[in-house]
Amino acid sequence: MRSIHYICGLPRAGSTLLANILAQNPDVHTTPTSGCHDVLFGIKNNWNKLIEHQASKELADTANLKRVLAATLNTYHDTDRPVIIDKGRGWTSMLEMLEWVTDEEAKVLVPVRGIPQILSSLEKLHRKKVATGQQDGDYINGQTVEGRTSQQLLNSSVLGLAFDRLKDAMHRGYGDRLHFVEFDDLTHNPQQKMEEVYSFLGLAPFNHNFQSVEQYTHEDDSVHGGLDLHTIRKEVRPVQDDSAAILGAEIVKQYSGAEFWRSNPNQK
Repeated sequence: MRSIHYICGLPRAGSTLLANILAQNPDVHTTPTSGCHDVLFGIKNNWNKLIEHQASKELADTANLKRVLAATLNTYHDTDRPVIIDKGRGWTSMLEMLEWVTDEEAKVLVPVRGIPQILSSLEKLHRKKVATGQQDGDYINGQTVEGRTSQQLLNSSVLGLAFDRLKDAMHRGYGDRLHFVEFDDLTHNPQQKMEEVYSFLGLAPFNHNFQSVEQYTHEDDSVHGGLDLHTIRKEVRPVQDDSAAILGAEIVKQYSGAEFWRSNPNQK
């Protein structure tokens, strides 16, 4: 029987790495950044707007909507592997709908990382763009490191929106559906972290090769800004924390301690 789980974390926190490690398991199909949640959201939001549905109570019936959503979720990915793990940053905002559609509690892997480390990674990407003549972000507020880092945590930014969605899922009482995977823990002790992942998902353990992780998921990063965003290193190894050197000690101090998930009582 096919089972579907989810990866929904912060940017620059190891989502692609985690997905490709999991894909070493021949029973697990992991996805690149998926549009599945947007497709489901679109169907749900437009269901009652269709003239045909307004004219037919039978078509517009809630049970029919649930059936269509369930069928879409179960057929969105074409794979023979019995376990699907869909990667997308929108899943934490629609856990209620997911559980209504599937009649089961969702299990979401949440890759996270210290906020200064994420900001440092984003800042390095910005500098690469500027070096190649690309304009990146708001021209006025993007003139300084301080301005750029403050923008990154706005709800309109990729980091800020993902951060707020995760925090909101916790506030809505879904902490026990979320398994946070710290980037530093995964890269320093991948064996232990993956054992914890399999335990959370209720899957049999698998013997992974952390010295040779092949790229299973592929994305055209020109769509995301033209940089090498979703290519992984072949070997899982620690990454040096250069946030103080990139951002400055004051900015690191300002954003340290924002990692609310570290106090999640449901996290083992």
